[in-house]
Amino acid sequence: MTTTQQNLPLCEQAQGFLSREAHHLFIDGQRVPAESGQTLTTANPSTGQVLARLAAGGQADVDRAVLAARRAFEGQWSTWTPYERQGLLTRIAQVLDERFEELAQIEAMDMGAPVSKLRGAKAALMKMLSFFASQATSISGETLMNGIPGNVTTMTLKAPVGVIGGIIPWNGALNSQFWIIGAVLASGCTAVLKPATEASLSVLRVAEILHEAGVPAGVLNVVTGSGREAGHALAAHPNVDRVAFTGSTQTGRSIIEASTVNIKKLQLELGGKSADIVFADADLDKAVPGAAMGVFANSGQICFAGTRVLVQRPIVEEFTERVLAFMDTLRVGHSLDDAANLGPVINQTQLENVLNYIDIGQNEGAELLRGGHRLGGELENGYFVQPTVFGGVTNQMRIAREEIFGPVLSIMPFDDVEEAIAIANDNDYGLGGAVWSQNISTALRVLQGVHTGTMWVNCYGYIDPLVGFNGTKLSGYGSKGTSAHMDTYLYTKSVYIQL
Repeated sequence: MTTTQQNLPLCEQAQGFLSREAHHLFIDGQRVPAESGQTLTTANPSTGQVLARLAAGGQADVDRAVLAARRAFEGQWSTWTPYERQGLLTRIAQVLDERFEELAQIEAMDMGAPVSKLRGAKAALMKMLSFFASQATSISGETLMNGIPGNVTTMTLKAPVGVIGGIIPWNGALNSQFWIIGAVLASGCTAVLKPATEASLSVLRVAEILHEAGVPAGVLNVVTGSGREAGHALAAHPNVDRVAFTGSTQTGRSIIEASTVNIKKLQLELGGKSADIVFADADLDKAVPGAAMGVFANSGQICFAGTRVLVQRPIVEEFTERVLAFMDTLRVGHSLDDAANLGPVINQTQLENVLNYIDIGQNEGAELLRGGHRLGGELENGYFVQPTVFGGVTNQMRIAREEIFGPVLSIMPFDDVEEAIAIANDNDYGLGGAVWSQNISTALRVLQGVHTGTMWVNCYGYIDPLVGFNGTKLSGYGSKGTSAHMDTYLYTKSVYIQL
């Protein structure tokens, strides 16, 4: 592992946006301050320095935003045809294709992901927008048989549910916001987005760009602020029809409780502690970098990170040596460093949390094989932690059971297929998982046996809206992708017609 800090100059558009004295809320097509006039600050994770001041939205601001979204939902936006909504999404894709470098630089400064990796996410965003554009013209009901005497025709219709509350995580706001925005624009709903305090800037900038691209005022609104104030107000708002949330299981529970006000349907992607299972017959040239980056990508700040790396006992030593050698090829650096593979974690609190878990792992008897410390030198002011590998981990240790959300990989030996499945399932979460084997029978036994929402075979982390992504157990419920995703933004109306 090497460290580097050769910073890319910001483009003019990103520099202009970031130089604003304060970043206001975006409500009804306009930038407006919070009713209270209060602000909060966000830091650049690469330097620890204050990056921006955000409006500290609260209940009154959520009320304003929800009212604007309701007016838009019941207004001219409700008359747009599926073709018009599809055309809007196509136009948005063209605009974002042209503006993506600006957004990638803003996101890199705000949440710390290397700009080179964010550029690589552009293709995924384009696929997502293409998917939702196709969904705009695919919404349909059914004509149904019935057992009613007489000449009665029966059918179902699908209709937009109304105002969506979208609560967006900080670990990838630039792309993850479009799981909500895309579905809203395809379905004819409207939205109030509450981005994480730690990474709100790309969401605010996207809202402005989309309004310029033709999204009507009030269809997309953004309220920044704390989760305790703005987030809770949005989740509990009686005029919000549904909520889409990605984040921690603990916060997910509070959103479920808040949703009982008007029995909101929820789409929840929560925590994970995914098992990445490597068999002795795996192609280690692919499995080693695949499993390693299944943990280290985005500095471990991915819900489905495969942090429990289960390795069949005959190859534990070789696999470990190869992982440590692979780590020597990684470069950790400032988010605007084109050469960096990994950036910082999001903030000081998360840095301390990761370092605390590293101490816990050592105290529990796990063997610290590499990393485990905060980086110094030219990176000392940022929130950088060394990519870390533990060996000799058992499934009873806290580092194997609890979500660390940092670049910490735990190697856990197993003997056979049954033990691997048992270890993988011995956890409260069920978000992701993988199996590496050249034996198709082995791979099928594992993917059928592991209780998790998404599984990969001889790869890790691919997400395509056409296929979808799901969770189970404490990892939440509600699909991302496929027509099941759109169902969260629609309701079904049964129709009986007496002819």
